[in-house]
Amino acid sequence: MKKLALALAASIASAPAMAGVYINAESNASYTGNDFTSRTTDLHLGYEGDAGKLGYYIQGGPAFQAPDGADGNTDFSGKGGLSIAATEKLDVYGEVSFVTDETADTAYGTKIGAKFKF
Repeated sequence: MKKLALALAASIASAPAMAGVYINAESNASYTGNDFTSRTTDLHLGYEGDAGKLGYYIQGGPAFQAPDGADGNTDFSGKGGLSIAATEKLDVYGEVSFVTDETADTAYGTKIGAKFKF
């Protein structure tokens, strides 16, 4: 599952960006083995664009969190990323994300990768 998510993120991050505002709805479920542990659904408003070989985006909005066996809550999440066409066949990308939590510290994440096209 993790490999599929990384492959999808790589192809999205390396796709040519068109400047403009967008809405992005995304739902992520977590499991430990076969045991469902939680789901977070983001509803983001974003902006993307490009400048030559550099593509970029920034987005944010509510994050609806639903842990298994507990009441859910609504927090705020966001992410921003860059992709660059290093060569005709190689794209490099990165992303920084965060989600607030009403009872714990804000969580942060990073992603970096490369996509080689045959």
